[in-house]
Amino acid sequence: MKKLSVTRLQVFLPFALGYFLSYLYRVINSVLAPDLAADLGVDPSGLGLLTSAYFLTFAAFQLPLGVLLDRFGPRRIEAALLVVAAAGAFVFAHAHTLTGLVVGRGLIGFGVSACLMAAFKAFVLWFPRQQLPRINGFQMAAGGLGALAATSPVEAALGVTDWRGVFTLLALLTLIVAAVIFFVVPERRESSGEETFGEQLRGIGTVLTDLNFWRIAPWTTLSQASYLAIHGLWAGPWLRDVAGYDRPAVAGTLFLLALAMILGFVALGTIAERLSRRGVTTMSVAAVGMGLWMVVLLLIIFEQGPWCRLLWMLFGFFGTAGILPYAVLSQSFPSHLSGRANTALNLLVFVTAFAAQWGIGAVIGRWPITETGGYAPAGYRAAFLILLALQLGTVVWFWIAGAICSKKK
Repeated sequence: MKKLSVTRLQVFLPFALGYFLSYLYRVINSVLAPDLAADLGVDPSGLGLLTSAYFLTFAAFQLPLGVLLDRFGPRRIEAALLVVAAAGAFVFAHAHTLTGLVVGRGLIGFGVSACLMAAFKAFVLWFPRQQLPRINGFQMAAGGLGALAATSPVEAALGVTDWRGVFTLLALLTLIVAAVIFFVVPERRESSGEETFGEQLRGIGTVLTDLNFWRIAPWTTLSQASYLAIHGLWAGPWLRDVAGYDRPAVAGTLFLLALAMILGFVALGTIAERLSRRGVTTMSVAAVGMGLWMVVLLLIIFEQGPWCRLLWMLFGFFGTAGILPYAVLSQSFPSHLSGRANTALNLLVFVTAFAAQWGIGAVIGRWPITETGGYAPAGYRAAFLILLALQLGTVVWFWIAGAICSKKK
């Protein structure tokens, strides 16, 4: 038993390091946005495109990633892809044009595209299924630590070097983590790993024609995509332009948001596991959490007073509820399809996050620049309200599809 626990730590910790870096890369531009905009002279739409390139390449690789994870295993796939991420960080650090930065950001997104799904696949292979919501929550908490590192610590680092130096250091750290994953994580294969390539492609079809998948996917997609788009870029500018915070206050609030996000990942995963023993489904916990997150976003849109920091902390806490459906899907399909089920959902999430992050910038850009040089508060409100309206539609579908699934049973 002790040996098994040590082995599980060998599985969990390296993948946690990978996801730490993945999330740091994902949200770092929320702090760096003023520097990038100043160096490049781009409008909100251009800034959104630059940052969201991460999501586009990340999403584009999700379906083939699912096949590769199920065929070759998570250890080798993630280690190889992190080398690509390191190359992308190096390109980003040394690029001097918007095109070069978009290419670097795109390579980073491609390179970290396995950091969460590879971990989820490894956990399915090494941990009991009833523990998956909690273990997945711990994995997401590691990502939250990455988001934490991308706030005040990055702001402090900018006093020593510039954003190019930060990305050069990240390139080196990414190579180190790739080596740790490759050499430390033990290998475990399953008999279904002998599937032919054609059988694996048919497995994707099995996932994409499953009604329960399409019941869960739309709401989860809009919830997570909206959360990622705002947290990954627009939370920082919102705090500057709407709340009127200076740079240290922005970084400090984003730090609190990330801290609340870590607590949310751990707490909601643990709550879901414990309630499941009492007959409460993990999807029910997710639905309550995602619903509360929508309420928080609505309050953020119209509240810029003393509750601002608390609301952004609640934004971080309940925004984590959208990760619980991944555990639901892992438990809904055979283990040899779990990689494809989660990467199919991830594809939808990150394509939508790309569109949302760029789209928010396009909506904000419809309003003129303010006298202080910032973006108009009305633009943020309009963009966030559009996201909320779209989510409401998916909530309605979730309940309709649930009724259909119940009748089929």
